[in-house]
Formats: sequence, C-alpha cells, structure tokens
Amino acid sequence: MGRDESTNSTPSSGTDESVDASPSFRFGLYVRDIGTSVGAVLLVGGFLFAVSGVWPPLVAIESGSMEPHIDTGDMVFVMDAERFSGQEDRHGVVTAAAGAETGYQTFQQPGDVIVFEPNGNEQRTPIIHRSMLWVDAGENWYDRANREYVGNADSCDELRNCPAPHAGFITKGDNKVTNSEYDQVTGASTVVRPEWVIGTGIFRIPRLGYVRVQPSQLWHTSVSMPVGDVSAPAAS
Repeated sequence: MGRDESTNSTPSSGTDESVDASPSFRFGLYVRDIGTSVGAVLLVGGFLFAVSGVWPPLVAIESGSMEPHIDTGDMVFVMDAERFSGQEDRHGVVTAAAGAETGYQTFQQPGDVIVFEPNGNEQRTPIIHRSMLWVDAGENWYDRANREYVGNADSCDELRNCPAPHAGFITKGDNKVTNSEYDQVTGASTVVRPEWVIGTGIFRIPRLGYVRVQPSQLWHTSVSMPVGDVSAPAAS
C-alpha cells in the first residue's frame, strides 16, 4: 500500500515573527529613540561639565570681534579659570601682558580668552574677549596701556574707567577692525572683576555653533562679542 503523504504534512508552526505595526508599538519606538537621544546628550554634557567645571561647557559665538582667531558660528569649549591656570595668572587668568613675557598663548595670541558677564550683569549676554591687563583698584593704568587701544585719550583723566574703579581685568576683542579699543574704553564693560569671569576658552569647534537643534540647548549657550558700546544683550 502506498504511503499516505498527507499524514506527514507539518502545519505551520507560526514561528515567523510578524511586525506589530500598531500605533502603540510605533509610539513606544519613538519614545525609546527620543529617550536614547536625550540620554546621550546628557551623558556627553555631564562628561564635559566634569572636565570643565563650567555649565554650560560650550558657548556658540554670535559675532566676529575675535576674528581671525575665533569666528562667528564657532563653538568654544570653556573651562573654569582656576582649574588648569597658566604661569603668572591672576585668579586663574593669564593676561596678554603676562603671556607676552612667559610665552603663554591661547588662540594664537598671548593671554587667556575669557567669557565674562559685562558689568557683572547676569541678565546680559556674556562676552568672550581676551584678557589684556590686570589693574588694581584706583590704579592709573593709562601708562601701562597700549596707546593704540585707548582711542583719543591723552591721559588717565580722559580715559573711561581710569583710575580703575576696582581691581580686575582690562579686556579687548582680537578683531583689529571692529574692536580697535579696550572694552573699558568703549563702554562694553567696566573693569572685569574676577567673580564675573565664567571661564576661559580652551579650543574652538569651527561652525558647530550654527547647529541649533533643540537637544543641544541642554548643554550650550550663546555668547556675544560686542562692537563698540553695548546697551543691551545681543539677540540669540
């Protein structure tokens, strides 16, 4: 008698997995992806904060007063001034005057580039400029100033913020065209007290500041580099 092949047929085991395309399944995937992205951003931000000691550790550059060494749209990594300070520092900041004597440079020029609150005002957009001189309270710093950076002033009496109203830093942007004078001459800020310094710039990431995706707002902010007098924060 012939073999009945029909008895050996094996029904489908149903082991092939089917894709659940239900709305709840797709929503779960979406939430998982968002959570992974946010978690990655927080993890990177936390690591950068641990290294820099400053929050946020990255600042986006809005204008060109530090050109050609820092450009508009760059992202700059900022570190607590006293974490790894250079030789002859003042409160963790090496001025251009001190850096010229010791050979200390950042962003191709002597001295530290600092991020600070202009006039100590936390409501204004921070400024990123180079620290040029340290002055003591009441000091006539005109004699130590570079004559090219004091405008038309012929003496301390004709120079804004001279004598120094308090101890701190004289600052200036590197751009020779738009920032030809000290910030304390133009009125961008009075003498910068050490406690107004948010941190020092360490390195730049070219053009990354143009990327303004929402998750990145968790760990970077914008800084302004004003040209001349500043009466209000620059628009972000």
